[in-house]
Amino acid sequence: MATMEMPRVAECTVLGCSYNDHTACHAAAVTIGGRDTGEAECATFIPLDVKGGLPKVMTFVGACQRTDCTHNDHLECGAASVRVGPGAASADHADCLTFSPR
Repeated sequence: MATMEMPRVAECTVLGCSYNDHTACHAAAVTIGGRDTGEAECATFIPLDVKGGLPKVMTFVGACQRTDCTHNDHLECGAASVRVGPGAASADHADCLTFSPR
């Protein structure tokens, strides 16, 4: 079975996420979710007062549930890297800003 290189989360600007310490995401991997309409949400986003993740980590996209994205190939992200940021509808959640509909 061939493995593919997972894309890095190059940037996350969502300040209200427990995995983000104002410099970078500290989750080992994120999942991009949401329905095939609307925003492509970072399903790993969690707004808690406790900080999570690892102190030093390079974050990757572990899975992409958005089958309508041009970067999605069998639920794996094929983008070189992704950017995560506040959602267009609300800054209270995180979206994949690299999402590109087919």
